Amino acid sequence: MTSDRSPPAVGGASRVAAGILASRLLGFVRDMVLARYLGASAQLDVFRQAMRSGNLIQNLLGEQTLSAAFIPQYSRLLEEGREEEAGRFAGAIFGLLLVVSSLLALAGVFLAEPIVALFNAGYLQDAARVAAGAGQIDRFPLAVKVVRLLFPMAGLLVLSAWSVGVLNSHRRFFVAYFAPVIWNVAILSALWLAGGAAAAGGESPAVTLERIVLAGAFGALVGGGLQFLVQLPFVARVLRGFRLSVSTRTPGVRGALRAFWPMLAGRGAVQLSGHLDGFIASFLAPGAQGILGFALTLYLLPLSLFGLSVAAAELPEMSRRRGAKDDDVAARVLGTVRRSSFFVIPTALGYVCFGLPIVTAIYGRGAFGRVDCWLMYLVLAAYSLGLPASGVTRQLNTVFYAAGRTRVPARVGVERVLLSAGSGGLLAWILDRFEVGAVVGAGGGKHLFLGAVGLAIGGALGAWYELVRIRRGLRAERADVVLPVAPLLRMAGCAAAAALPAALLWYVAGDALGAWGRVLALATVYAVGYLGLADRLGVSELAAWRAGLPGRRKG
Repeated sequence: MTSDRSPPAVGGASRVAAGILASRLLGFVRDMVLARYLGASAQLDVFRQAMRSGNLIQNLLGEQTLSAAFIPQYSRLLEEGREEEAGRFAGAIFGLLLVVSSLLALAGVFLAEPIVALFNAGYLQDAARVAAGAGQIDRFPLAVKVVRLLFPMAGLLVLSAWSVGVLNSHRRFFVAYFAPVIWNVAILSALWLAGGAAAAGGESPAVTLERIVLAGAFGALVGGGLQFLVQLPFVARVLRGFRLSVSTRTPGVRGALRAFWPMLAGRGAVQLSGHLDGFIASFLAPGAQGILGFALTLYLLPLSLFGLSVAAAELPEMSRRRGAKDDDVAARVLGTVRRSSFFVIPTALGYVCFGLPIVTAIYGRGAFGRVDCWLMYLVLAAYSLGLPASGVTRQLNTVFYAAGRTRVPARVGVERVLLSAGSGGLLAWILDRFEVGAVVGAGGGKHLFLGAVGLAIGGALGAWYELVRIRRGLRAERADVVLPVAPLLRMAGCAAAAALPAALLWYVAGDALGAWGRVLALATVYAVGYLGLADRLGVSELAAWRAGLPGRRKG
């Protein structure tokens, strides 16, 4: 048998969360630098959308897809003591990923123009608008240049996701989720170098911003390679019997592929949703795509820290127990729902209540002014309405992944895309007629519009629809899995009660504490109030997270 005996999943979740936190903090610094240099501009639109297009390969073939297809098979082989066979299986999966991701990366380089035209059709109108004096920049040629750098980066990140799968299966969680720090450092270094050079030069603002965007894309390419390479020594320590191949006859490969195709369809639906948002936003006023990207960074933080971390640590354990066939699956999945929601729910409410000072502190400098902050806050608040639903859905999906039944999440993902795109597109079309400054009373001379808020509302509606459908599908599979509604409502009540003194502090203190001082004070009062109430009411999830902290576990 493998020597990696089963520790409590909470400890694994804490290590995943620590790695993700380090990466996300650097991601915030990266976005702060982008906001300072670019503001809510056409160039920011290009960078965020090109990053999304370039990441298409990684998002389709990367971590979540591999979690459903690779980790269950690999973990079971390890649990059965078949380490050499597990190594050959890992080698075959790596070989197949290497071939497919390389071909797709090359296709992205050579087909960059039609890719940009497909996903950002609004850019095709820029040349005519610039010629007519109604626009300042043609986003299309710049986007093509950036996409040609980012598709190879995405291929490298797919290989990095394979390393994450291996390390997770051996319960080496921290390194796997800390590695993206290297990627962010590479981007930051490139942005700072380009920004410093631009400050010393005499180029026009448009040329300067284009150089900064291209530098950031090149840094992302270099960082993708470094992120993969830094994990290899740790993978080599745990992998036994690795043999590179592309054979589908290697034991376990065909089973992984059977789980892979439905998951690929589901991930494709999720990606289609994101690209549909970007496609619609390309027709909105400039700045909408960039604002959506920044808001999603904050939105995804609690899902990554507390949703993904719990799911990533739990999936190998559930797979070792042969997924949904094991009697303790119901207890385990409901435990993950409660543990992840313990922090996701108050974060969602915090974004709605205190999102404006948070956004102002993080992004409100340089070219990112007051109107930019207001628009981003409204988008973040709209997204956050669906945040608790997304957190629960991630945990429920783990049951399907562990059992190798990925068709239900895939089908529901397609349905969510259709609902989000339809409702969000309609709302965006309506709201893009209203200027942010006029609605919220924030001046500053920058003309931004509310269309992006409509897309975010559509995303929130889709999140709740997905939860309802996944819950129904899971109930058909396992009648014993019933959502713990009462504990979740108790968490929401604690969060609402804790928000009251924090809101009072904001009203009394105003701007006297400064941007960061205000956020720190609000966060302290809100967090202390929430955790204190949870402790007072005996919410068990607080003790579970405490037990997973370094130095708290015994034995």
